[in-house]
Amino acid sequence: MATHLSLRNRTKEMWEASGRVYRVLTGQLMAGRGLTVFPDDVFLVSYPRSGNTWTRFLIGNLLRPDQAVSFANVEAIIPEIYFNSDRSLRSHARPRLLKSHECFQPLYKRVIYITRDPRDVAVSFYHHHVKAGNLPDGYSMDEYVPRFVTGEFDSAFGSWGENVQSWLAIRGDNPDFLLLQYEQMLQDPEQALRKVGDFLTARSFGNLNTSSHIIRRAVELSSPDRMRALEKQQSKDWVLTKSTRQDKPFVRSAKQGEWRKTLSRAAAQYIENAWGGIMQRLRYPLSNEENPTTLSDTAEPVSSRPRF
Repeated sequence: MATHLSLRNRTKEMWEASGRVYRVLTGQLMAGRGLTVFPDDVFLVSYPRSGNTWTRFLIGNLLRPDQAVSFANVEAIIPEIYFNSDRSLRSHARPRLLKSHECFQPLYKRVIYITRDPRDVAVSFYHHHVKAGNLPDGYSMDEYVPRFVTGEFDSAFGSWGENVQSWLAIRGDNPDFLLLQYEQMLQDPEQALRKVGDFLTARSFGNLNTSSHIIRRAVELSSPDRMRALEKQQSKDWVLTKSTRQDKPFVRSAKQGEWRKTLSRAAAQYIENAWGGIMQRLRYPLSNEENPTTLSDTAEPVSSRPRF
């Protein structure tokens, strides 16, 4: 019996290996961590739901002043490594700007990294998983938060804290690492985009036009209202949303501090207990530094362990 099982397992492994080779040769295997990295690549990295898609629109509209970015062409302008094969990405015009959600990756030499308050990330990620069908309507936010903190969803990217800390600890002081904070981008998107333009110009992208009217155009074409309108037209075709619920938006409020109206005190505290040190380093005020009247107190306390 053991011999038969061993033979069956080896046969299965051979079939899986041959299938992988076939998908690589035919360009069907998505790049992901198997991506071929070139020395002039720049990576746009963040933990999921931290503003990466909005930033792709902003930068794409800066890179292509003669072409407006939409969900129909964003993968051609700033492709995501999880939805494009390595074969197709190798043929992409260089220098490449590529979207990734990876924890620290030593092959990524030039990185634009986006952070966002993890309490807002939790809220946004919750709605994303409802849209994707991973959570049912009405699922308790207080049940969800502990699962979010442990990095249960999209575990390949670690938790928010693991992802952020991995980059800040190893690359935080490197001149080829640009840290963008979503909240600062919301307050002054033109200044943030000009900073990105300077970063790209000093690396692989030549002399980008960062004149005021080009920056202003890019910001206007990347407004949440325009992105929401485009989503209504193109959601069924975009790779990230075509298989998700069409009655739930991908582009939501795009605001700062939504967690104050959505998370219970206990839920916010649960996140802060896990990552308070990193949050303070990034200057995200903790609940004990907030006005108590701005915090929600309507939900039940968060369980110390999630229920499934």
